[in-house]
Amino acid sequence: MAPFLKTASMLWFFIFGLQTVVAQMHKPVTWRTSVVQISDTEFDLIATSAIKIKWHMYSQQVPENGPQPTVFSFIKSNDFELVDTPREVGGKTKYDPVFDMRITYFERKAVFKQRIKIKNGNGFNVKGKVAFMACDDVRCIPPKYVDLRFDVPAISTETVVKVNTH
Repeated sequence: MAPFLKTASMLWFFIFGLQTVVAQMHKPVTWRTSVVQISDTEFDLIATSAIKIKWHMYSQQVPENGPQPTVFSFIKSNDFELVDTPREVGGKTKYDPVFDMRITYFERKAVFKQRIKIKNGNGFNVKGKVAFMACDDVRCIPPKYVDLRFDVPAISTETVVKVNTH
């Protein structure tokens, strides 16, 4: 019985170890955040993705039966309120052979901006998540979920930019 357990254990470690290596190989999108003061009471939370060559990430608006759209969620706080929904900058609409439809997506870089209105002049953190899907010309990674943090400084009369890498 002991040789069976040894073999089963080795097989288990091989399978799960291989999954970890494959998951690390296919990390085509990384994120960083920054905050820009727009006025005395408003800031833009900016989430920027860096997308590896030959990969693309999908827009927030995709056709029905298409890929997972990019979706942002923010944890509510007494420090701020969201103003409208996240805006995306750029993107191109092209035929996607993986989904056999025209879809808006980003290559190399995507920028998303969420405006907030602050409720006090103290500095605070805004926490949130982004869900997204990335594909190349033949395969897609399963939807990924990444935690984001935006450091909103105390109110200032100067424009402030603070960058975080995720």
